[in-house]
Parts: sequence; C-alpha cells; structure tokens
Amino acid sequence: MNNPLVIKVGGALLQQQTAMDALMTTIASLIKAGQPVVLVHGGGCLVDEQLTANNKQTVKRDGLRVTPADHINIVVGALAGTSNKLLQGAAIKSGLPAVGMCLSDGQSVTAKVKSPQLGLVGEVQANDAVYLNFMLKQQWLPVCSSIAIDDAGQAVNVNADQGAAALAQLLNGTLVLLSDVEGVLDASKTLIPSLNADQINQLVVEGVIEKGMKVKVEAALEVAQDSGIAVNIASWKDTHALLDFANGGNLGTQIQP
Repeated sequence: MNNPLVIKVGGALLQQQTAMDALMTTIASLIKAGQPVVLVHGGGCLVDEQLTANNKQTVKRDGLRVTPADHINIVVGALAGTSNKLLQGAAIKSGLPAVGMCLSDGQSVTAKVKSPQLGLVGEVQANDAVYLNFMLKQQWLPVCSSIAIDDAGQAVNVNADQGAAALAQLLNGTLVLLSDVEGVLDASKTLIPSLNADQINQLVVEGVIEKGMKVKVEAALEVAQDSGIAVNIASWKDTHALLDFANGGNLGTQIQP
C-alpha cells in the first residue's frame, strides 16, 4: 500500500493509554516501512465531560452532536486542544515526529455550517493537499482534530468520520475508521465482513445500523463510491490486524464502492 493511509480513531481511545500506545507503535512501524499515515480523531468523551463541567447539556441528532454557539469554545478546547495533544504526546512518546493540526490547516478543506438545526456543526470538502503532502514526505505524522474553520473565520465542529473521509479523498488515500467495536455488526452482533450500498440501506431501514455507526458507514460509503476504493471499519484494539491490512490482509468490515 503506497497511497496514504488515513486512520480515524474515536474518542474512547483517549481513555485507553495502553491501547493508544500500542496504536502509535503500530503507526511508527508503518511509517518506518514507508507507509504514509494521517491520523484523524474525535474526542466525544472529553467533550461530554467538559460540557457537563460547564453546565451544558449534550444533545445529539442522527448521530451528530448539536453544537450551539455557546458550546463551540468548549468543543474546540476539548478536541483541538486536550484530545489533540494527548494523541500527539502518545505519538512523540513512540518516537514519531507528530504535528498537531485541525482540518482547516493549510486550507486542506473548506467548511460550512451543515444545518442551522445542528448549530455550529460543519461539513467539509477536500481543497488543497500541499500542506499534508509536505508533512507526509518528511515522514511526519499529522494528528488532525475534527475542528474546521469556515470562510467567515468561525470554528465549526465536524464529525470526525466525515472529516477523515474528506482527507482521504483529498489525498487519494485509503480510509480506515477505527473505534471500540470490531466493525459493523448484524442483528445478532456478529461481524459483517463486507457491505455494499444496497445492503447498508437495508440494514439502516431495519434499524441494525443506526446513530453513530450510521454516520460512520455513510461516510465510508461516500469515500468508497467517490474513490472506487473500499473503506474499512474496524477496532483499534487489534493493532496487528492493521499491520496485516497494510500488507494486503483483511480488517473489520469492508465497505465496497
């Protein structure tokens, strides 16, 4: 695999130091072997904690966090601040030259508010790959938070799966969405090795794929269809599988173009 590997990790990883260290060791091995990697992260657990500490209520709609104007500074601090530096610190601990960034750095993406009903929740589109490509050529690890800035200079909260999808499209890269589940599970909680658009639609109708996983699968399907390259949804708990995947192995649930 020579094209960049864009890995998205969920916020739950930030509460698992051993797993975070193991993932960084794996990423270090990949980069040392010549595999460019971009790491994109969320941080929902930390956002929830900070909102609660500031007497703010967490509200989600269709798997997306509603972000009123009086929440955005807290969300930015938790994601682009604390979460980003925890991951950057783990990367540096593993010997990786890591660069903390947000989605809008280097004008990598353009952003706009997705829906007034969601508040300052953004949607992004791939824009300029120069900044990221420069870092990848140096064998640095970009550690990218899911915060973007729109044309008016307003910070917006972007779903991390969708942000990672935009960067994968920008770099013509391979997208892997890692969370605390092994992949997409069927109604009996068994891993589904592969899914196409028709199968996904049916599982959504049946309520098997819902909430956060629905957002994740839809982001993966969009990238797969636009790029013609399959997208994998898997767990950060199995880092050996990630190494195998970079060498042509299987990983979690593969979303087909």
